[in-house]
Amino acid sequence: MARVLASTLLFCSLLLLFDPSFSSPLCIDSVAPYTLNTTLKFCPYNGSTCCNSTEDLQLQKQFQAMKISDPSCASIMTSILCARCDPFSAELFTVDSTPRPVPVLCNSTVSANSSQSRQAANNFCSSVWDTCQNVSFLNSPFAPSLKGQAGLPSNSNISKLTEYWQSKTDFCNAFGGASMDGSVCFDGQPVTLNNTGTPSAPHGLCLEKIVNGSYLNMVAHPDGSNRAFFANQQGKIWLATIPDQGVGGTMHLDESNPFVDLTDEVYLDTQFGMMGIAFHPNFAQNGRFFASFNCDKVKWPGCTGRCSCNSDVNCDPSQLKPENGAQPCQYQTVIAEYTVNGTSSPPLATSAKPTEVRRIFTMGLPFTSHHGGQILFGPADGYLYLMTGDGGGTGDPYNFAQNKKSLLGKIMRLDVNNIPSTEEINQLGLWGNYSIPKDNPYKEDTQLQPEIWAYGLRNPWRCSFDSERPSYFMCADVGQDRYEEVNMITKDGNYGWRVYEGPLPYIPPESPGGNTSSSSISPILPVMGYSHSDVNKKEGSASITGGYFYRSMTDPCMYGRYLYADLYATALWAGTENPENSGNFTSSEIPFSCASDSPIQCSSVPGTSLAALGYIYSFGEDNRKDVFILASSGVYRVVRSSRCNYNCSKENVTPVGSPGPVPSPAKSPASQLTNPFNNFVLLFSSLLLLLLGFVQ
Repeated sequence: MARVLASTLLFCSLLLLFDPSFSSPLCIDSVAPYTLNTTLKFCPYNGSTCCNSTEDLQLQKQFQAMKISDPSCASIMTSILCARCDPFSAELFTVDSTPRPVPVLCNSTVSANSSQSRQAANNFCSSVWDTCQNVSFLNSPFAPSLKGQAGLPSNSNISKLTEYWQSKTDFCNAFGGASMDGSVCFDGQPVTLNNTGTPSAPHGLCLEKIVNGSYLNMVAHPDGSNRAFFANQQGKIWLATIPDQGVGGTMHLDESNPFVDLTDEVYLDTQFGMMGIAFHPNFAQNGRFFASFNCDKVKWPGCTGRCSCNSDVNCDPSQLKPENGAQPCQYQTVIAEYTVNGTSSPPLATSAKPTEVRRIFTMGLPFTSHHGGQILFGPADGYLYLMTGDGGGTGDPYNFAQNKKSLLGKIMRLDVNNIPSTEEINQLGLWGNYSIPKDNPYKEDTQLQPEIWAYGLRNPWRCSFDSERPSYFMCADVGQDRYEEVNMITKDGNYGWRVYEGPLPYIPPESPGGNTSSSSISPILPVMGYSHSDVNKKEGSASITGGYFYRSMTDPCMYGRYLYADLYATALWAGTENPENSGNFTSSEIPFSCASDSPIQCSSVPGTSLAALGYIYSFGEDNRKDVFILASSGVYRVVRSSRCNYNCSKENVTPVGSPGPVPSPAKSPASQLTNPFNNFVLLFSSLLLLLLGFVQ
């Protein structure tokens, strides 16, 4: 029986490895679509597209080399080549995991109840044949898949469609497909999916306060239990037990008994402290965990590292002006590894020694702000992601965020499972004890430092992976003067700072480190965000705090929406993607209040029913997918909306303490489109359960 269970777990793990949701479902090259502020010069795409200006030029050259003499056929072939820029090109050019030289062309195979307009669109394959069948052109994209078949020319680069197919029917059988709810096809225009309109925003978010105290980080225990780790800015980590929903309990957290105390190493100030914690995916077996914090080399001998202002990035530390009495790189960003060594079963450990096992990363900071510092393990790849700010200074004066040799203003991706030798570290010029994942983008972009996964960020403050779609990696990035943004992070993505602040062009007040021109980059613009003028700011400022896709069924009306907030607790937003898996979001500000039966009573904004949270430092998610708000006044959990008298038609109201099942929201056509693999997983899961039943 144990052998069968092990085989079952291994098989399920392999299934997850091949789940297509682990890669972007939108573009052929597994990156999310670019958001362009201008139309491409050759291909008629703007807004969300899978091509940048370089790829657009390559398609133009490919078209010109075909030398198509007939104008009508040339127009059709232009649209077919440009379909690679379509936001759904991964679906158009891939069928059953097999890449295609041309997109799936809509043909006349339609359902009986299809409309006349839809039938007309679905005759595109016929139009291609009728228009181009007798036109000769070079290097036909229709030819490669059929070369070598009997009776077909194999050496000539000049061809007509009629040289390969006897009839329109044969041609459309090879390259056509129907536009049904579970698939897409190309009709000469950008793909659009059936859309019932943008879902209405929730009426409000209901919270309960479960503990007092101020915490900056929350990480669910890797053992899958109802426990979680909480850390404060000072440098202490606690292990807490979270009460069940609806029982009226508070969170058990003993302030006097931390899991580990790192305050001797952590330098604490307004902009400094413990910035992140992460527990190894195999913590249950190896007991490894990691802390990201700032240190002061004047106060702690262990605070030693290379300065991020150096000759490699055209920065001279001696030219930096001291800030608040601090010298350049006096303060450092550190990632250190710890362990619950001495414990035979790490999940049972209730404490750890504050002794470093290994220094993973150390980097000196040029200024006293914009450090980022969050760390996360990627759920699909197991690598450690580190988010860094641009190092400080108004407008990123040294242009660190755009400098591909600098590690400031970046998202890094590190392998902490394969530790190189000291000789290898020195040879590769690494900043600590880690190795470089082989698929990091530096191999495609040789200008990048090998650690870099994405760049062009000002100060990423709270990133998360969607627990249902790990390819959705969301990061909030704090703005300078005008705009706060949420970005969907992809490999080798450039998010624009300091050329752009969100979607807005930015002109820095000074540039001792040089400039990057807007024409030289293809920035990925934010998918959500808000202008400073849109919020009622306290202390004359605004600062975004990133959150999570809500995946709990506690509040079914919030399911699938991305929650984020402003640090100053003036507003919460819910971002809704429509259609699902499209990368297109709309955001709505939502009211939030505290349940009258909250285990710990909440303060209210005078004259309103809104909860007064203080500052919203961070969000958290537990193993049940419930979402938490970590604020200066305490920890709050999202609860059933009916407890605050918010109306949610999807909520099944049952007695307190008996949440009861709530049906999952219906999946959109786009979800079915990009996740046919889910049905395969469900089928095999059922077969495996049946097998286990026979074994028992």
